[in-house]
Amino acid sequence: MPNLPGTVARVSDTTLDWYGCATFGLRTAGLHILLDAYIDRAGNAAGPQPRVTADDINDCDWIVIGHAHFDHLYGAERVMANTDARLIGSYESVRVMEQAGVPVERMIPVAGGETVALEGAAGPATVSVFPSQHSCVWSHGQMGQPDEVCLGDLGVTWQEQRRRFDELMRYLSTELDPAAIEHMIASLAGHSDRGDGGALVYRFDLPDGTLLFQDTSGHWSGVMEDLTADVAILAAAGRGNIDGEPIQGSLAHFVARQVAMISPKRVLLCHHDDWLPGFSVATDASSIATEIDAVSPDTELLEVDYLAGTRIFDFDD
Repeated sequence: MPNLPGTVARVSDTTLDWYGCATFGLRTAGLHILLDAYIDRAGNAAGPQPRVTADDINDCDWIVIGHAHFDHLYGAERVMANTDARLIGSYESVRVMEQAGVPVERMIPVAGGETVALEGAAGPATVSVFPSQHSCVWSHGQMGQPDEVCLGDLGVTWQEQRRRFDELMRYLSTELDPAAIEHMIASLAGHSDRGDGGALVYRFDLPDGTLLFQDTSGHWSGVMEDLTADVAILAAAGRGNIDGEPIQGSLAHFVARQVAMISPKRVLLCHHDDWLPGFSVATDASSIATEIDAVSPDTELLEVDYLAGTRIFDFDD
């Protein structure tokens, strides 16, 4: 975008690499921070995803985990074996990592309400933790496109949700492509056997600006409406969860609703690529862009490629 008269382009040193699914490598203030750690995706076998594994990461200071499902946590144990990284995550994420052999003293368990100083940063850098919600993965089978309207499923008990989720897991472990099934079996070893562990959302306060990171499509309204950020990474997969109930509408509307609350200058999506073929889909983000433009026309939806080193805080001030 060309500079308008009277504007100044602000150039920052902060860059973001997308590894696929909801995993990013954030380089800022002299730190390398992994947002989630699921790099070894089933989608590596097909499509344009980068052929990178967790074993290839030998430079990491912090790992910040949104929730304990395998497609967010799997791989953190190997990154931590290869580096001096410390991990921030739910008590369930910490339990799973301790079970995988990670020393507990290298991990900080959080539940929401904490602010952690990111030690080692070249300048003031903190991350604040807020409680969140997981998407209503129990309410659907294969992922759909974000303009699909979903209704109903209100007031479903925990027991019924669990039954439906177990059915989904049986399908995923038997009906997917054999390579994807093999990947899932390896990824699930010890991971998220007690659920998602409580989804969390994080806000980073960095020398270049503020960044919000969400890795699954859910929120508590009373929390989200009080959050602001210069840049927001928002999950765009599945059926949105608002205060414990599935959205009555589309995923595109759900994402836009969050943008209206946060009022960021830029939004990036996550969890929207075909990370588990046979279950996930390659998402057409055009309907999300339309919904965002309707509620927050000054917000830029920034679509990034894998491992592109995108400068997320370069704004025209």
